[in-house]
Amino acid sequence: MKTLRQSIRIQRRSVPASEREKFAKRLLLQVQKLANFKNGQKIALYLPNDGEINTKYIQNFLKSKGISIYLPILVGKSLKFAKVGKNFRKNRYGIDEPISTQILNANQLNIIFMPLVGFDQFKNRIGMGGGFYDRTLSFKNRQQNYKSPKLYGLAFDCQEVAELNVKPWDVPLDAVVTPTTIYQ
Repeated sequence: MKTLRQSIRIQRRSVPASEREKFAKRLLLQVQKLANFKNGQKIALYLPNDGEINTKYIQNFLKSKGISIYLPILVGKSLKFAKVGKNFRKNRYGIDEPISTQILNANQLNIIFMPLVGFDQFKNRIGMGGGFYDRTLSFKNRQQNYKSPKLYGLAFDCQEVAELNVKPWDVPLDAVVTPTTIYQ
């Protein structure tokens, strides 16, 4: 798994800057097909790191719809979600986190758009290896009746692998969205 993760990260980082912009715009068009976005929803995004696909066009679109945007913040070995404001600080991995008063648990969100390192057609994902999202979202595995939040992984097409070896603690996604395809 470690060498698979490393090779996909290298591929992801090697997507040229000119292509990244085009793919980020196409990703928004795909995301718009996926869900019925409404004013008042609470949606989590991420700030791209380590070559992840950029979410800036999705963020601008959600803002224009009056949707509250949250970003993940590290709390111990799991995540909470802080509303985007004007002030940020770097976490222990050098990723910007909002300094905000409104912090939510994952189950208080409507949708979580999450980064991933690799995915397969069965909507399984591998992340960076820290297990933060899986620990945070483990409630979805324990009780199948959780309708919220919907979990959508965002990736470049080059991050797809044939099939991932799934562990019992892995939380499956509701969909994986790439610039060309929605896996549902």
